[in-house]
Amino acid sequence: MSEPSTGATVKSRDEQPDGRREALSRWVGRVLGLESSAPLKNLAGDAGFRRYFRTLTNPQMIVVDSPPQRTNPARFVAVADYLRRYGIHTPMIAAADVEHGFMLLEDLGDSQLLSLLNEDSVEGLYAEVLSELLCLQQIPPPADDLFPAYSRELLLTEMRILPEWLAEKLLGHQLGDADNALLERTFSLLLDSAAEQPQVLVHRDYHSRNLMIRDGERPGVVDFQDAVWGPVTYDLASLLRDCYIRWPRERVERWALSYAATAEAAGVLESVAPETFLRWFDWMGLQRHIKVLGLFPRLYLRDGKQGYLPDLPLVIRYALEVSERYPELKPFADWFRAELLPLIEDQDWYRDYRSAGDRRK
Repeated sequence: MSEPSTGATVKSRDEQPDGRREALSRWVGRVLGLESSAPLKNLAGDAGFRRYFRTLTNPQMIVVDSPPQRTNPARFVAVADYLRRYGIHTPMIAAADVEHGFMLLEDLGDSQLLSLLNEDSVEGLYAEVLSELLCLQQIPPPADDLFPAYSRELLLTEMRILPEWLAEKLLGHQLGDADNALLERTFSLLLDSAAEQPQVLVHRDYHSRNLMIRDGERPGVVDFQDAVWGPVTYDLASLLRDCYIRWPRERVERWALSYAATAEAAGVLESVAPETFLRWFDWMGLQRHIKVLGLFPRLYLRDGKQGYLPDLPLVIRYALEVSERYPELKPFADWFRAELLPLIEDQDWYRDYRSAGDRRK
C-alpha cells in the first residue's frame, strides 16, 4: 500500500529510525546463522498492526513484526499450527519469538488469487478455493477455546462502526435517534439470520487477497489469526462477494448453491431450502459489508492506511443491491441513499470511481 506524499523534507518510513526493524533484522540473522543482521525487504502490510518483510536468502522467507502490545503472536502460532494439522496450507513457522512478536515463516509467494482472476480462469480457481473452504469448515473444534464464538455481541460491535466511522467521522453526518433506531432494527435482523445458521470454523477474511495460488499445490491461506466459530455462510460470502472484485449476481448465486450442495454431502450442512441458504448468504454478506463500510474509513482516519477508500464504492454497491431486494432490509437502503449517499458522492474517492467507470466485473 502506497504512503501519502508529505513533502521532500520528510523522510520516508524506511529512512526514519526504526528500532523494531533493526531488532527484527538482528533476530532473523541469529536464527538463520548469519554473521550479521539479515537484510529485509518491505512487503505490503495487512489491515492490522503487523508488518511483513521478505529475506534476501535462498530460499526466501517471510518475516513478521507482530507487536505483542497490539497483536497476539502466540495465538497466530497456535492457529497456524492447528489449521496445518488438518491440511490447510498456512505458512509453516520456522521460528518465533512470541515475547517480542518476531516470526519467521514459509514464503507462499506473490500470486494472490485476485491477480489471477479473469473470465477464463475464475471457474477453475474458485473451484479450487471453494474446495479448500470445505476442508476448513470440516475441521472440528479444539478442546480449548482457541476459536472464540462469533457471538451476537461481536457481530453487532462490528456493524456499529459504520455510524461512527463512515457517517460521523468520515462524512461529518451526525445521526439522530430515528437513524440509530433504524440501524439497530436492521442489525438485529442480520444477527437473527446469523444465529439460524450451522456454526463452523470461520477464517473471517477468506477472500482473494488472502489466498495464494501455487502451481501443483493447494492454495496457501494467510491472515487467519482472527479465526472464530461462526455462521457457515460467512467465509463463502467473503469470497463470492469479495470487496475487491465483483461477479454477476446470477453467477454468484449458482456458485453459492453449488457449494451448499457440496457442504450438505460432506456433512457440514443439513438439508436446507435454496431460498433459505441464499437469504443466509445475502444477509451474512450484508453484515460483513456494513462492517467494512466502517472499517475502511477507520483504517484511513485512525491508522493512516491510504489504500482502502477506493474500494468502498464496490462495498456500497453490494450493500445497496442486497438490502433493496428484501422488504425487511429496504428501509436501510432507503436511509443510506437519502442520508449518506449524497455526502459520499462529494468524496474524492467516489468521484474518481465514477469518472473512471466501474471496471469491476
